[in-house]
Amino acid sequence: MAGTTVERKTSVTPKVERPKLYKVLLLNDDYTPREFVVLVLHAVFRLSGSQASTVMMTAHQKGSCVVSVYPRDVAETKAAEATDLAKQNGYPLLFATEPEE
Repeated sequence: MAGTTVERKTSVTPKVERPKLYKVLLLNDDYTPREFVVLVLHAVFRLSGSQASTVMMTAHQKGSCVVSVYPRDVAETKAAEATDLAKQNGYPLLFATEPEE
């Protein structure tokens, strides 16, 4: 048929990537009482008593320990919340985030 144009429909399937994950790290210090660290880990990260103790001791012995892994915004919020809780109680306890490889 002369003069007829045929349009091709292309289907595009978007590639959806999972959000990049970030580790929340507990950084050891020599001033914050161990009991308070366990309390923060339980309150903010919902770790059980034994999990919180294990994370705290690992950070104490090795200098830092991964607490948990979340999408970036959740990780940064939880790290800030835990650090702020320590500051409100007069302790230098720090939590940091870094990308998971």
